[in-house]
Amino acid sequence: MKILQVIQFFSPKHGGSATVAYELTKQLAKNGHEVTVLTTDFELDSCFIDPLNGVEVIPFHCDLNIGGLLISFSMNKYLKENISKFDIIHMHNFRTYQNIIVSIYAKKYKIPYLLQAHGTMLRIINKKGFKYLFDFVFGYPVLKNVSKVIAVSNEEIDQYLGIGVPKEKIVVIPNGIDIDSFYRLPEKGSFRDKMGVRDKYIVLYLERLHERKGISFLIEAYSELLKQKEDVALVLAGPDDGYRDKAELLIHKFGLKNNVKFTGYIDTFDKLAAYVDCDVLIYPSILEIFGLVPFEAIMCGNPVIVTDDCGCGEFIKKANCGCLVKYGDVVDLKNKMKLILENPDIGSKLVENGQKYIVNNLTWPLICKNIETLYESCISKV
Repeated sequence: MKILQVIQFFSPKHGGSATVAYELTKQLAKNGHEVTVLTTDFELDSCFIDPLNGVEVIPFHCDLNIGGLLISFSMNKYLKENISKFDIIHMHNFRTYQNIIVSIYAKKYKIPYLLQAHGTMLRIINKKGFKYLFDFVFGYPVLKNVSKVIAVSNEEIDQYLGIGVPKEKIVVIPNGIDIDSFYRLPEKGSFRDKMGVRDKYIVLYLERLHERKGISFLIEAYSELLKQKEDVALVLAGPDDGYRDKAELLIHKFGLKNNVKFTGYIDTFDKLAAYVDCDVLIYPSILEIFGLVPFEAIMCGNPVIVTDDCGCGEFIKKANCGCLVKYGDVVDLKNKMKLILENPDIGSKLVENGQKYIVNNLTWPLICKNIETLYESCISKV
């Protein structure tokens, strides 16, 4: 098949959606498909692209950045001249300029397209007015003509239904995990040395510092944990996405300045090193549709605690490979952290369960096979 992947940015700095698009593209090319990635040059990472053998990545210049809406006028000419050669189009994220333009040309040339929103359907936290306006003018036409949408969990099914996507258009396919990247891990202790934490347990948070990521919930629970267990450090790893200042105020409020470390953005090697050296990973987010981070931590041998209303919580519960907590239940999170830190045998068993589940259910060859079947189904109905 000739497949067009569409995403507004193509860099690991932008988290899950870019990583999923990258890994899917890599596996599709490995399976013999002709894959093209349409993106912008916004924070483009050439090192990210170079390993994609046989894939054409076309980064159009980002002429305007309007509140995260990345506009590339030169893309129109390319689509007009080339879109008819593709069999299927896979669009990533929802409210993007790329999706608007691609969907118009796809409809004109009768090319089926899918949408994988990666949890971007909700109108919450920031830019609510902009999101409503975008949906009314551009979003609903995109959804009207979409062949299928991909949800990665039951949580995301509800998000699609909430914006009016018919149930029959929703297909559930979880994200994959690149298990090959966990066979050779960094030497144990390198991250601890870098952070200056040698003789304490490490509680790790690894995600963007964003309001809905549950950082305040984690900080409060951690402050309670320190009252019972002093030899624990909290590491907040990831780039600031508007919440670091508030997090620092909370840290000051609870008197945790000497106990909490910030890393800022960390690359792939340092991320793996952090997983290897932490004693427990906390994923305290709300309204998350999947979450790769807990599964990556499990593949590195570390136990995880996740909130029960996020998409990955469905899989963690199913595989019995981590602890679940209700978002906002500070006492329960404190107790679960204490349980894992003081009982490594419990954590080891959970990790063992998780690694088995991931290898048997969430590898990219398995996930890609399901997506290929979906592509073929959409193409056959044109």
